Parts: sequence; structure tokens; C-alpha cells
Amino acid sequence: MTALGRSSVRHVVALPEHGEVVELSWHGVTHTGYRRSANEDSYMADVPLFAVADGMGGHSHGDRASDAVVRRLQAAVHGDFIEPEAIVEALNLATWDIHQLDEGDRGIGTTVTGVALSLADGRPQLTCFNVGDSRVYRFARNELQQITRDHSIVQEMVDAGQLSAEQAENHPDSNVITRAVGFSIEPEVDLTVVPLEPGMRLLVCSDGLTKEVPLERLRLHLAARLSARETANALVDAALAQGGRDNITVIVVDVVRAPEP
Repeated sequence: MTALGRSSVRHVVALPEHGEVVELSWHGVTHTGYRRSANEDSYMADVPLFAVADGMGGHSHGDRASDAVVRRLQAAVHGDFIEPEAIVEALNLATWDIHQLDEGDRGIGTTVTGVALSLADGRPQLTCFNVGDSRVYRFARNELQQITRDHSIVQEMVDAGQLSAEQAENHPDSNVITRAVGFSIEPEVDLTVVPLEPGMRLLVCSDGLTKEVPLERLRLHLAARLSARETANALVDAALAQGGRDNITVIVVDVVRAPEP
């Protein structure tokens, strides 16, 4: 397990050309859970990048794979903004790092998901990125929306109308993913633009949270408007209360101030 960055802080990014600022507050936390002997999750939480990587359970050195990803992402940061191309390049480099770790050719990999502060035509926005089944959610105006799409067998079944979203969460193949960083294959990264909105909250998490805590419970925790620190810790506690069958990693990011869209 690797935790990079800072937590429970506020960071103000000035936009001199427009006379405006972006202010973010966040907190990241991880827990091994009650059923795992080791924590294979890693995360990075600092402006401009918030990411969670879930090392592949059952594969050797999953923790080292997730560590390679967050360290490459951290190395790609130079200032208060990062471009999507730099994120993709960092994940490509992490794939090579993971390949070198796999001395026995047994297969090492990790999911990764997150949000990053980017610029488009001089205006700030969030870039969401995803490989695998860790997730990013957006909470605004009392509604919770999943931004990422799972790269998994059961998601493909949902898309084909063979399963409902509720059935997919408890399906025996719910842990079988179709994309990862590692396994000596260049990762296929989903990128999504998320407009900044004052007062919005972002939840970045591994499936150790989402497989234990239903969507409505997630929404209620984010709607309670506790601090990012209190909310992240409460979400981990909720997953543990439901059994904590996997590693649990949570980052809550609050957009305190931002230019109006």
C-alpha cells in the first residue's frame, strides 16, 4: 500500500488571466479490510491529481503494481494543472515498470481511476480517467452520478441487457475486469471531461467500497455535508460494517470555489 500527497487541506489555485480562483479540499484514506492479509490499494491525493489504484487480487505483487501507477502519476505533475496526455503517458510508463517487476512472468496488474485539474482554452476543468472497475462519482445538487464506466464482464452484460445494475454488483464474476494497467499491454484509458461547479463533491474509490455500500448510502454520506475527512472516514466505516471483504480506499474531493460554468 502506498499513500502519496496530502490530506485534510485546502488548496487555492489562482487564475490570473481571469481574476478567479479554484479552491479544493480533500481527504484520502485506505484500510486493509477484515478479510485480506495485505492492502494492495494505493492512492495519490494532491492538486492537481487524485487517483486510486487497486492492485489485482490473486496476482503476485498487486501492491507493487498499484505503487508503480501512483508514483508515475506523481512524477508527471508539474504545477497546479496536468494535461490528459500526461496522464496517459504516465500510465504507459507504469506498464513498463510493472513488466519489469514481473520476474516470474505470472501476471501483475492494477486498476486505476481518478480526477485531475486541467486547463482547456485557459479555463479550468476536471479530467476523469479510468482503467478497470475502480470508480469516480460526482455529487451535485443532491444527486450522485457515476462518471466512470466499469471495464468488467458484468458491465458488458448490463450493457447487453442481460443483467440489471443491482444484479451485477452481486454476480459471481463481478471481480473479473476487462482492462488493467500491467500485463505488458498498453492500457486503454477512458477520459471524460467533468465541468467544475462550486459546491460539487467527487468520490474516488476502489471496489472495496462500492461492493459493500449501496448507491443510496453513498449518496446519503456525501449529502450529509460533513468535511471531506469526516465523509471519507465514514464511508470506510460503512464498508467495514458490511463485512470489509476487500481493501477499501476512498478519496473525497470538495470543490469549495470555482468559476461559474
